[in-house]
Amino acid sequence: MHIPDNFLDLKTVAVTSALAAGAVGMALHQAQRDLPPARVPLLGLGAAFVFAAQMVNFPVLAGTSGHLVGSVLIASLLGPAAAVIVMTAVLIVQCFLFSDGGLTALGANILNMGVLGTIGGWFTATAVARLMPGLAGRVAGVAFGGWFSTVLAAAACSLELAWSGTVPLALAFPAMVGIHALIGLAEGLIGALVFVTVARLRPDLLETRPDTTHRNPMRTVWTWGLAVSVTLAVLISPWASPWPDGLETVAEHLGVAERATSHWPAPMPDYTIPGLNHATLTIAAAGLIGTLVVLALAMTLGRWLA
Repeated sequence: MHIPDNFLDLKTVAVTSALAAGAVGMALHQAQRDLPPARVPLLGLGAAFVFAAQMVNFPVLAGTSGHLVGSVLIASLLGPAAAVIVMTAVLIVQCFLFSDGGLTALGANILNMGVLGTIGGWFTATAVARLMPGLAGRVAGVAFGGWFSTVLAAAACSLELAWSGTVPLALAFPAMVGIHALIGLAEGLIGALVFVTVARLRPDLLETRPDTTHRNPMRTVWTWGLAVSVTLAVLISPWASPWPDGLETVAEHLGVAERATSHWPAPMPDYTIPGLNHATLTIAAAGLIGTLVVLALAMTLGRWLA
């Protein structure tokens, strides 16, 4: 759902960039005030996992793939403000290193996936959890909230495309919402599975105050979390589905795919390293570099917040 350059006009770029900047600023302020210091380092781990997971596209329909967004999962573990920060770090690295999402559309992509999807999905997850007590309610909330966040971000994207005059709303809205309603099913399922795994292995991470009763309480989380992220980025992503994602499929169907351009000379375009011609190795190397860069960026933000 990463919008490329040349899909949005100047007014849409300006408005979405301003809204995204304001929302990220509020998230930074909120996280600095409310995020427990012991959980601040988990921003880096959450960002690394989301980046790596987004590299693994899975088939949805014949010729169309999707990938985890992960914003509601992170919001359920660290809070919505922290999730906005994590998603912003991921989207910035994807844009500048890999041309995954256009430079002029960066504000719109942050607004759609990082802000609207995160906040809307988190409120939905919270509402579901209130209706169903206990862990089952929280897991159901992550599942339904993840689905809703994907659909909401797709709807916002269709509105921006229509406002820019790229695609009529009557065509963009049902096409984007329809395909991403299917992608959202996988988003909800994967998010719920990861959440329940964390709940079983480290239930203290789901509490308002993290557990500090045993020595090095976060060492195991870091070890396994980083191992899973690197495995996804290095070993799994080269075998991800090569089919276009939801937005790319819609753009091809509606005849606007050829408008996509890139205004930024990314050093590793499309998750490849120039000069490294082995298909598997170039994607794996790019995935490893991206994971480490996202980790470093989010950790830097975390240290500033702390």
